[in-house]
Amino acid sequence: MLKNRSLPFLLYSYIAAELLAPIFASFLILYGVFFLVRLTPLLEIVLDLHIGLADFTRMSSYIFPYMLLYVIPMASMTGVIVGFTRLTNDREILALKASGVSLRQILPPIILIAVIIATLTSFFSLRLIPAGETAMRKLMFQLAKEKIDEGIKEKTFTETLGDLVVYVDKIDKDKQWHGVYVSDMRGRKQPIITMAKTGHMVGESEKMMVTIVLRDGTLHNTDKSDNQVIQFKRYQLQIPLNPPSIVGGTDVTQQGRGSMTQQQLLEAANNYGNNTKKGIAYLTEYHHRLVLPVGCLILSLLGLPLGLQAGPGRKAVGIPLGLSFFVLYYILFTTFRVMCEDMVLPVVLGMWMPNILFLFLTLYVFYRAEQEKPILPEKLQDFISDGYDNYLKKGVKYLLLQLTKILSHRRIPTRLKLKRSSSMLVHANSHERIFHFPECEHYNCSRCTLKFKDAGVALQAGFEPCRYCKTIFEKHNH
Repeated sequence: MLKNRSLPFLLYSYIAAELLAPIFASFLILYGVFFLVRLTPLLEIVLDLHIGLADFTRMSSYIFPYMLLYVIPMASMTGVIVGFTRLTNDREILALKASGVSLRQILPPIILIAVIIATLTSFFSLRLIPAGETAMRKLMFQLAKEKIDEGIKEKTFTETLGDLVVYVDKIDKDKQWHGVYVSDMRGRKQPIITMAKTGHMVGESEKMMVTIVLRDGTLHNTDKSDNQVIQFKRYQLQIPLNPPSIVGGTDVTQQGRGSMTQQQLLEAANNYGNNTKKGIAYLTEYHHRLVLPVGCLILSLLGLPLGLQAGPGRKAVGIPLGLSFFVLYYILFTTFRVMCEDMVLPVVLGMWMPNILFLFLTLYVFYRAEQEKPILPEKLQDFISDGYDNYLKKGVKYLLLQLTKILSHRRIPTRLKLKRSSSMLVHANSHERIFHFPECEHYNCSRCTLKFKDAGVALQAGFEPCRYCKTIFEKHNH
């Protein structure tokens, strides 16, 4: 009885361990891909602003949460699919079913992992992404201002401010300027010349603007034949900063909805009105941060029945199906969000509709897998498999190769040692044009109506060994 009571914990811990490795490996690979995609625009900013390693690290960490909002759900779903594909190919799922363990009984560790990952995603969505965008904006302002500060030197005409030329006779230790000359050509053919005894520069990160404050000076304005001289005690020149700031199509210096907290989004929606287009834009951003973590949970659970579609003699359609469902989810998510922002659908219904649809899809697919039925008609599965083989296989093959290096702590067992596999009677499927050896579970399938004397004859007839039999055939014919 003690052993029976300890079985669930051992089973759950084993399944969890089998899933965490591919999830972590998928995360590293996918994050590396996403980071490389965004690295090029980052490098443009680095080169233009002469950013050092420390500031580059800070900048990378600020965009880290935003990328994880999309990387984590995909990595979680892929990891679950890969984990259960391996368990299915190694016949461990079959052994569990033979021992009386149903699919519903192995759900708890998967649900626990999915909930933890969804909670982590919600933390990134609700807290770290707004904080990261705010910090990124301040960092870009700081770097642009530092570039200006470094350009302004004593007894040197500085042209780093575009149409403004600044000359400072002396800069003290408090960054106060003495003997200031400014030539302002902004929108003019003749410059406005400003001379002052003292001055300094202050920054406004919220407006991405620096202000030159001058004291005790004169302003000289020349307009054709008229000359105007104005004395002042205090005079300000406001200069907007325009550093290179486009990262992945987003201007990180613009304060927008992404840098606002949930409470601020609701307040902004109320100020504009919940029935106005601007108000709805803030509401969609509010729900966007809640929808994606729940979608991550649903996609992770969907990975279980997709991973069970593998098996000896069958194509592993779980990964191409998973990629298809993942792309479909984000297409639906984007489509319904646009419909909400265009006031075609109510915000709550439209934003949560993709999760509702995928929840029913997950329940349906799980039910089909539990009943040991294909989740899609055979013709449709063959069509997806053929499309995967013809178009996506090369890219996915490289990713799987990296995962295999991490996960290959055990090999698919070969039950029967053959001296001459090519001389054995084989059964063939005329529809799929594949044949099976006696040890294959599909050897006596209903569609295997053809029999060949040996594998050589089957190959000559245009048939190929199934995935499982191909491993045995190649091993014993080298």
